[in-house]
Amino acid sequence: MSKRGWLLFLGMGVIWGVPYAMIRVAVREFDPVFVAFGRTLLGALVLLPIALSMKVLLPALRQWRWVLVYTVVEITGPWLLIGHAETKLTSSTVGLLIAAVPLIAIVLTTRLGHERLDMRRILGLVIGFAGVTALVGLDIDVSNLGAMAAIGVSVIGYALGPIIIDRKLAELPPIGVVTGSLIFAAAIYLPFALWRMPSHYPPGASWSVVGLGLICTALAFVVFFALIGEVGPSRATVITYINPAVALLIGVSLLDEPLTAGMAIGFPLVIIGSIIGTARAKAQVKEPAPA
Repeated sequence: MSKRGWLLFLGMGVIWGVPYAMIRVAVREFDPVFVAFGRTLLGALVLLPIALSMKVLLPALRQWRWVLVYTVVEITGPWLLIGHAETKLTSSTVGLLIAAVPLIAIVLTTRLGHERLDMRRILGLVIGFAGVTALVGLDIDVSNLGAMAAIGVSVIGYALGPIIIDRKLAELPPIGVVTGSLIFAAAIYLPFALWRMPSHYPPGASWSVVGLGLICTALAFVVFFALIGEVGPSRATVITYINPAVALLIGVSLLDEPLTAGMAIGFPLVIIGSIIGTARAKAQVKEPAPA
């Protein structure tokens, strides 16, 4: 990998590792739907001029039905549900649970016939879900089952999103799809956000929403597409294994969240299981489609 590729890779690992801490700070003061709305609106406002100058928004909107479906499963649902979950769970716990996305993706792609469930994938699933079980069983209080369900639905949505891109939107410019999705998401959130408008705007929570929109959404997608162009789609997805570690580090060091036994046991198992389960077989030479 080139020096530029490494810089983009490390940048993405940080950029998509910090949202969980920012969400945790924001939802202490704001309703989760307002946080999600602010994030999508700011992201859309930044990416819209780029998409228009590249003339990639209208081609994406011609497939508005599938862009809308992608928006609901990848953005609207998960970003709202994760916000609600983080009113109960620590940001580091949520970040580690989201690390199960590759495991769910394995299950979905094999059920849809895209992949074969061989012994390597089965081993990865067993190890990964053992990690999730350890994390949930040792760390999650019974009273937080609603938050756990919210993360579970979000994980499924994050796993479905790339499949929709691959099967229905692969021919469209990525920046156009993302910009259209953020516009749709902001429009969906708008009436609920107006109903839940905060009465005051504490600096910490306000800057967290700004950071989510400008850094973790707009900048993140620009950097991610640059990373795909530099190293290819399959190698770019390896950031999935970096993000949870960043979320854990930030949560423990900056937000004073505890480093629990569940995290110590579950985190490495989830990552090892994901790596084993998603590694390409040696005989496979075809590059996967962009996610």
